[in-house]
Amino acid sequence: MTDLVLLGVALVAIAAAAAAFVVGWRRSEKPDWRDNVDAETLEADRPVEIVTREPEPEPEPEPEPEEEGEPAPVAVTVATVPTAIEVTPEEAGVTRRRFFNRAILATFGTFSAVLGLDFLAFTWPRISGGFGSDVNAGLVQDLLAQAVNADGSVTPVFVPEARAYVVPAPPVISEEYAGKKVDAGGVMALWQRCVHLGCRVPWCQPSQGFECPCHGSKYNSVGEYFAGPAPRNLDRFVVAVNDLDELIISTGAVIETPRALQASVKYPQGPSCIGGTA
Repeated sequence: MTDLVLLGVALVAIAAAAAAFVVGWRRSEKPDWRDNVDAETLEADRPVEIVTREPEPEPEPEPEPEEEGEPAPVAVTVATVPTAIEVTPEEAGVTRRRFFNRAILATFGTFSAVLGLDFLAFTWPRISGGFGSDVNAGLVQDLLAQAVNADGSVTPVFVPEARAYVVPAPPVISEEYAGKKVDAGGVMALWQRCVHLGCRVPWCQPSQGFECPCHGSKYNSVGEYFAGPAPRNLDRFVVAVNDLDELIISTGAVIETPRALQASVKYPQGPSCIGGTA
């Protein structure tokens, strides 16, 4: 499920980047320098019309003796020269092309970062703790005391960190488990997942077995197949007992076995929790 979500995020990021690139490229085909200059600068840069002003008529002066070399009056012309103001990139602001280029780089940068983090999380080794590593389930004697009741019935001990049921091992281990280290200290660790479609299989106390409510698969107290569509026994983990007499469940080592030809433990020992038994 996580891989599908990451794949969806990656596809959306790629589509968004492609759309941003196309829009930016189409808008920047015919760039107009006026888009980078504010209105005040454009107004100041407009050409100024040359205004010619005729001198106002003045009253004719009284005739005076003419002097040689005196210039005749001429018209006055007032002209304004337009001033060009240079605009720095900071004053002009961010252009459309630069904006879309930055948007594309940011999109690909985000996608690369998410992909890198996912790859790092996938390859990062699990040193201790958590499903997929070795889980310390506690003292074997305490687990047996909790799993075996005074009347001889069984109540599995569920270890959430290992997603496993710890159950007493049968007196005689079946040949299909020989050499696979599925029992240690008189206990076994069964994966809680049904081998049919992956539903969590709860424990049924009256029948002394595991019964899947999704599709009716049933197993005895040591996870051996009894009925239903399940193709094999419940999967189990490799277990060991350390120097402190503690049960270590290796959740990274899953053991699969076919349907048992002969049950090691009697089942059912009472009414079923999900209906009649075959």
